Amino acid sequence: MEKLKTYFAESWDEIKNKVTWSKYSELQGSAILVLVASTVFALVIGAIDWVFKTGLQIYYKGEF
Repeated sequence: MEKLKTYFAESWDEIKNKVTWSKYSELQGSAILVLVASTVFALVIGAIDWVFKTGLQIYYKGEF
């Protein structure tokens, strides 16, 4: 039990005093970058999906 107490005490000390935390403005910038990149990626994948769907519909209807 004493080892467990020591582990938690040392872990808390490391988190509180030794870890370098990012500034809030840096976190905001990173979050915005991830949001924009995810949106662009989703739009590209959606466009590719639409092109394939439309192409296959035209092919199977015989309207080419």
